[in-house]
Amino acid sequence: MIFSNAFTPAFLLRNPHLMTVVPRYWPRPPLARNLPQVERLFTTEPNTQLLGFCHWQPQPITSRTMILIHGLEGCAESHYMRGLAAKAYRIGFNVIRMNQRTCGGTDHLTPTLYNSGLSGDYRAIVRELTIRDGLTGIWLVGYSMGGNLALKAAGEMGRSAPALAGVVAVSPNIDPTQCVTALEHPSNWLYHGHFLSRLKARMRRKAALFPGVWDLSPLDAMKTITQFDAAYTASDGGYQDVVDYYDRAGARHVLQQIAVPTLIITAQDDPFIPAVMFDTPAISHNARITLAMVRYGGHCGFFQQRHTGEDRFWAENRILEWLSQS
Repeated sequence: MIFSNAFTPAFLLRNPHLMTVVPRYWPRPPLARNLPQVERLFTTEPNTQLLGFCHWQPQPITSRTMILIHGLEGCAESHYMRGLAAKAYRIGFNVIRMNQRTCGGTDHLTPTLYNSGLSGDYRAIVRELTIRDGLTGIWLVGYSMGGNLALKAAGEMGRSAPALAGVVAVSPNIDPTQCVTALEHPSNWLYHGHFLSRLKARMRRKAALFPGVWDLSPLDAMKTITQFDAAYTASDGGYQDVVDYYDRAGARHVLQQIAVPTLIITAQDDPFIPAVMFDTPAISHNARITLAMVRYGGHCGFFQQRHTGEDRFWAENRILEWLSQS
């Protein structure tokens, strides 16, 4: 499709780092605060629950549903989660803002860590909403790591989940091997340091909740996310090693199996989601996938110039446009 509003970066934000960082701190009105809200725990595996904040329409069963999935070290309260939730609810969607495992203060709800390959959690949530709630017209919408999870879940479900209506992924890390390599480049020290420090803090909280499970002795000496994932994430997720984790967790392996309308929004200048990943027959040969690759946009930024009738958050608005026409 051709969007009604092409992306024009805000003044001075053609620098990818400014484009990535500025939208996170841009003042926004209260988001999703006045929406009806119900907290719900989804059991996706034995001893594992994920917390979702559900914003139901007055007649949920007659409305379409959006499941929102955040990125690495985000949570259901992240600004993009609340922003898109408020907009989607206003156009008639049920919206469920999910916390990934251990995120948003939910470390106690599972003995496990979260990782880029846990698409089974979202297959389970779609299944529960279909069987227990009788919902149809379910959309998976994810940012960054959450985008990879949404795409991976859709590819794995293929045509087996009639209630799944479509997928949207913003800046998804469909090949974690390439993404981690880019993230650990010296030019990305700001993001890498932020994520690594947050992951270390999470690991300490997790160890306090589950004594005797985790060996924290190597934690302080770790300098890279790869080292962290090699020591903790890969083994916790049942992978052979960190190489196996980064390879198998990527949605790139199942993109050709996606059987529902799918929109991928990403930018050529994303600091740690290499654009070359999306130049693949798995995308170009799948007529169900639309790739919107823009020149500028940073990582999940897409902060546009002032535009009549819209706020600055271009990707959120294009997602709504896509859903309205699908």
